[in-house]
Amino acid sequence: MPIFDYQCRTCGEQFELLVLKTTVAACPSCQSRELEQLISAFAVSSEATRQTHLQSARRKNAASKDLKDKRIAEFEEIKEHSPGLIVENKKQ
Repeated sequence: MPIFDYQCRTCGEQFELLVLKTTVAACPSCQSRELEQLISAFAVSSEATRQTHLQSARRKNAASKDLKDKRIAEFEEIKEHSPGLIVENKKQ
């Protein structure tokens, strides 16, 4: 299933659209059908590329100086919005 990049000639909006046989290409902002198809790069995805990207992101994250601050902020966010998910140790 091809995904194409378009730019609306009416309002200038750029967007991607999954094009099937029955798809009518129209701008999501103004609904105009006056579109220009843009040149876009293709993407290749495999288990090896996903693993490589994941390892790279983990190394970058681990090397981050503010990793501890990010984890604390994440914990606080979860604690605030989903209090039932976190069980805190209470000293008695």
